[in-house]
Amino acid sequence: MRKIKHGKLAAGCADSCCLKLDGLSVKLEGDSILEDVSFHLHCGEIVALIGPNGAGKSTLFRSILGQMGYQGKITFSPAGGPAIRLSDGAAIGGARPLVGYVPQAPSFDRGDPVSVLDFFTAATARWPVWLPIPRKYRARAAACLERVHGADLLDRPMGGLSGGQLQRVLLALALEPVPHILILDEPLSGVDIEGEHQLLDMLDELRTQYDLSIFLSTHDFATLGQFADKVILLNRRVLKSGPPEEVLSSSEFFETFHLHMGKGGGQ
Repeated sequence: MRKIKHGKLAAGCADSCCLKLDGLSVKLEGDSILEDVSFHLHCGEIVALIGPNGAGKSTLFRSILGQMGYQGKITFSPAGGPAIRLSDGAAIGGARPLVGYVPQAPSFDRGDPVSVLDFFTAATARWPVWLPIPRKYRARAAACLERVHGADLLDRPMGGLSGGQLQRVLLALALEPVPHILILDEPLSGVDIEGEHQLLDMLDELRTQYDLSIFLSTHDFATLGQFADKVILLNRRVLKSGPPEEVLSSSEFFETFHLHMGKGGGQ
């Protein structure tokens, strides 16, 4: 794992970009969804978010994406630049950082004729997909898929993709343009073991190549030690945060999931 550099300032990280949440709280119709959530996410770091169903993971993602209101502070500090405070989707003091988002894999009808090229063009260009797609859009989609080693998927039907192949397509879309922060919601769900290893290797490659902050949710605890620099255990508030082996062996993890996990994530 890469060593994350911290700046000399007590308030943050001067040597590397950093997404900082400070006292984030969210209430919906009077119900508390998130309470006083605070943590840092650094460039080049992969952080896994774990927690039971209803813990507030999706709400946390939506707050960072600017899709819902919150109390507290979300601040992004670009490398070598001043901190930018985000507020309910707006940015105060600078341009909002680009955030790429990969939702939980949608399902497609096996008989649906929509191809990966059609899907990508519809999402990235104002072009009716029932018309012949110009070469420039085809070249753009192919270049984006090449980032995730998926150029061979360009003309495949969306309904015929495996779980791992679909994740590649969605990931390629989230990387156009290359963001500062990449958020993935349950990327390992519905992916077989081979596809899971390929996806994790790809995320490690992407964070190194583009110096991305990668923040993902998962229920696959056994793989955390293989790819995550840090794990955050959330259940409305942060119960535990630290290296995978530390979180997985903690009393907070056992009390939440009633599981004993050994060092590195083995049960």
